[in-house]
Amino acid sequence: MAKKLAAECLGTFALVFAGTGAIVIDEVTGGGVSHVGIALTFGLIVLAMVYTLGDISGAHINPAVTIGFWAARRFESREVLPYIVSQCTGAFLASTALRLLFPANITLGATLPTGPRFNLSSSN
Repeated sequence: MAKKLAAECLGTFALVFAGTGAIVIDEVTGGGVSHVGIALTFGLIVLAMVYTLGDISGAHINPAVTIGFWAARRFESREVLPYIVSQCTGAFLASTALRLLFPANITLGATLPTGPRFNLSSSN
């Protein structure tokens, strides 16, 4: 079980570090990576992690995938929480590494809402 959890942690680290890192690099370079490059980065890192870790842990690398497998009864209940903790740990470590590498980048690739502000308190 420890090998599976380490694989999930490593896979999620790679996904968050590469994917979010591509977004950060795109922001830093003023669009040098592009939306296509970001999408390719996410897709290729998932592909690489599935090939690398699929035989070890199933390469869920995302708590939503783990919960989906559990809901479909393709994953044991006793393994769900350890997998999710391992995946969240990998994501946290990757985000910490990116924060250390890019301290000036405030959002670190977060998706932020844009457009006109919506005021709930005004009556129309």
